[in-house]
Amino acid sequence: MDYKKLGSTGLKVSPFCLGTMQFGWTASEEESFAVMNRAWDAGINFFDTANVYSRWSDKSYPGKSEEIIGQWIKESGNRQELILATKVRGIMGQGDHNEGLSRRHIIQQITGSLKRLQTTWIDLYQSHAFDEATPVKETLEVYTDLIRDGKVNYIGASNYPAWRLMESLWISEKYNLAKYQTLQPYYSLVRRHKFEPELMDVCVKYQLGVIPYSPLAAGFLTGKYRKNSDLPSSDRADGVKNRYFGDRGFNILEELSAIATDKGITIAQGALSWVMHQEGITSPIIGANSVDQLDEILEAKDVTYTKAELERLDQVSSNESNMIIT
Repeated sequence: MDYKKLGSTGLKVSPFCLGTMQFGWTASEEESFAVMNRAWDAGINFFDTANVYSRWSDKSYPGKSEEIIGQWIKESGNRQELILATKVRGIMGQGDHNEGLSRRHIIQQITGSLKRLQTTWIDLYQSHAFDEATPVKETLEVYTDLIRDGKVNYIGASNYPAWRLMESLWISEKYNLAKYQTLQPYYSLVRRHKFEPELMDVCVKYQLGVIPYSPLAAGFLTGKYRKNSDLPSSDRADGVKNRYFGDRGFNILEELSAIATDKGITIAQGALSWVMHQEGITSPIIGANSVDQLDEILEAKDVTYTKAELERLDQVSSNESNMIIT
C-alpha cells in the first residue's frame, strides 16, 4: 500500500483506516481477530476505535471494542508499528460526570482506554463530538497535558461543525495549546452535507488529516438494500432505512450500480473509491464483520474513475433536499 501523511503530523498511515465499532457487537472476538489479522497482513497500519464501543448493545458494554483490540495487540506484539486511534466524549456510565470533555472525564477515560488497549500511549486521541458544557480551553489544556505526559501523541475531532472546529483551532493558537490535527466526519456518496463544503475547505486550508467514517453509509452502498425489497437481517437495517431510503438514495444506488457494472467492480468498491477521490481525504474508515467483507472493500484502492463518471455521481448525489437528514 502507498502510505499517506496524516495531516501535518509526522505519522504515515495506510489509505484505509480499520474501523472497529462492530467488534463485540456484530463481530465476535474471534471474528474481530480474523479481521485485524487480515487488515494487518494487507498493510493497514491504522486502527480506529472509541471508549463507548459497543455500549448500545444488550450483548456487550462500553469498552468492549478497546478490550478486543488490546488483547490482539498483546498477542500480535506489533504495538510499535500500529497507529492507534480512540475517542472520548460519550456516555460511559451513570451520573453527571460520566460523559463530556471536561478535565475530570478525560483523565478518567484516558486511564480506562490505556488499560483496555494494553498500551501506554494513544497515537490519535479524538473528541468524539463537541461538548457545549465544557469550555474549549479546558479541553485543549488537558489534551496538552496528556501530550506532555507521553500518553497521547496527537489529538483530533469528530462530528464537529466547521465553526466549532475553527473556534478550537483559534483557541489552540491563541493560548499555545495542542491543536486538532485530524477530523473524522460522517461522509459518503449519500451523506455529503456534513462535510461539504465548509469542513472540507477548513481541513484543506489548515492541513488537517481527514478520516471519514461510514463511507458505505452503514451498508446502504453495498448493494444489499434494494428498492421494494425486504430489509436484510441486520442490527443496523432500520437505521439505514430511516436515513437513506427514498428516491434520492435509490437513484444514487442505481447510478452507482450501473457504473460499477461497467467497470467490473462491486457497488461497495465503487462507493469507497468515490470517497477516496474527494479533495482532502486521507484515510476512509472501513469496517467489516468478516475477512471476506474486508477483502472485497480493500480492492477499492485500485479503482479509478473517469471525469465523466465522477460527474454522473456528483449530479445524482449533490442535492440532499429530498432525503431525511438525521
